[in-house]
Amino acid sequence: MQRQRIHILGITIDNVTMDEAVDRIVQFAASGAFRHAVTVNPEFIMAARNDPAFAAVLTTADLAVPDGIGLIWAARWRGQPLRERVAGVDLVEQVAAVAAARGLRLYLLGARPGTADAAAATLTNRYPGLIIAGAYAGTPHPDEDAAIAARICEAAPHILFVAYGAPQQDLWIARNRARLPAGVAMGVGGAFDFICGRARRAPRWMQRLGLEWLHRLYHEPWRWRRMLALPRFVWAVLKER
Repeated sequence: MQRQRIHILGITIDNVTMDEAVDRIVQFAASGAFRHAVTVNPEFIMAARNDPAFAAVLTTADLAVPDGIGLIWAARWRGQPLRERVAGVDLVEQVAAVAAARGLRLYLLGARPGTADAAAATLTNRYPGLIIAGAYAGTPHPDEDAAIAARICEAAPHILFVAYGAPQQDLWIARNRARLPAGVAMGVGGAFDFICGRARRAPRWMQRLGLEWLHRLYHEPWRWRRMLALPRFVWAVLKER
């Protein structure tokens, strides 16, 4: 299927629904080649404007889903509306459900020690039959790359979720793609914390209104500096138009 894509501030975004994103990831998992999926939000785009390596990773990804209500607004403002927001946490859950039904093996890498294991336990309880090939915290430091890649190759997962936060998680995937087994790898930010309950997601009504960022800021006020990317993103989109 031909990719439907738009460009926001120089970054390519796939115009996909949640179901289509899940289908593509499942296809990647069985393709016999290595693929890289990214979950793009306004913070990613603003970081990429000052980080050419990160911008290159986002632009060359095999799938770039629109994770962030700001992208939905920006696309509509540009007259190229995206069909749906594809939130990274929800995408992990949906992929896990399909993986359980199809016998695909998952590997959870990153987050704080113990969080990946807790998320793995939650997912296997939630989706009977799901195979978690491994769960490991590790760090995105280059000195650990070879050892972590060896762990993953030994586990031979079809799908690798990496939770080192942006941009480290996607730079880690891009840097190690030649060492990793065939399948698909995707950076998932704080998804493991949300899945195992160590962080709280916004209520559905706040998600529908695009106020998930406000809920997270209230519960994690230390994120305020990162949140400054949002007004800068809006201003950059308005200037581009």
